[in-house]
Amino acid sequence: MTPDILCIGSVLWDIIGRSNAHMQKGSDVPGRITRIPGGVALNIAMAAKAYGMTPALLSVVGRDAEGDELVAALDRLGLVTDTLYRSEDLPTDVYMAIEGGNGLIAAIADAHSLEAAGDKVLRPLHGLGFTGPIVVDGNLTQDLLAGIAVDPRFTGTDLRIAPASPGKAERLLPFLVHDSATLYVNLEEANLLLHAPQPDTMTAAEALRAHGLYRALVTDGPNPAACAHPGGTVKIQPRNVMVTRVTGAGDTFMAAHIAAEASGADPDAALKRALEAAATYVSGDTY
Repeated sequence: MTPDILCIGSVLWDIIGRSNAHMQKGSDVPGRITRIPGGVALNIAMAAKAYGMTPALLSVVGRDAEGDELVAALDRLGLVTDTLYRSEDLPTDVYMAIEGGNGLIAAIADAHSLEAAGDKVLRPLHGLGFTGPIVVDGNLTQDLLAGIAVDPRFTGTDLRIAPASPGKAERLLPFLVHDSATLYVNLEEANLLLHAPQPDTMTAAEALRAHGLYRALVTDGPNPAACAHPGGTVKIQPRNVMVTRVTGAGDTFMAAHIAAEASGADPDAALKRALEAAATYVSGDTY
């Protein structure tokens, strides 16, 4: 298969515990526990595949039983996996989260193998001659992200940047002056990058772009989302839905936006499609 989108970053197992009960520290409630393929780069790739694209994964997966099982699952999903770095001595990464009726309670991301692999995950880029969108997620090390921001292989490419979490948002600072990068963040992450609180997503998106960034998309849960791009700024109110899950919602938003643009959608239509996809996802209408 010939890929039309590259996804660089975390590819791992997600272990998610969900309950409809509102939870707090020390809560012990009934619910469901699932293990599914996950990670920011992989979540975006799986969603992009559902929208008709052909994603290739650039990441590290161990040559352990968990890694073999994960790669087999990804092959069945129709993703390009021969671009993965399969490590003999690094275990397959894992993410664990607890979600209640009041949202995400706690999460731990064990992406130590991705960090240890470093630029080995970029080896497939040599001679690839790829010209489509390239997704980069914030689970990569700060040094590797800074390197990608100035790497001539990425100059002028359609870079799409996703933070792994608010705690890793500041790793993306080198991309704020990248003239071909699109940054996808929520308002909290935007505030961390700007080192100043912004009143709304439109103000935050325009402030991010003012640094020299090509384009910025900023979301804020049920509040209006904004996209600041070379032609101006678009702001759209998302559909109101009952939230049943949150892990992976931002990745779904990003993949839907990329796929919409690949099909020729303008900035307004692409943002609308992305918000609708995220609303459908968090409501649990589709899996």
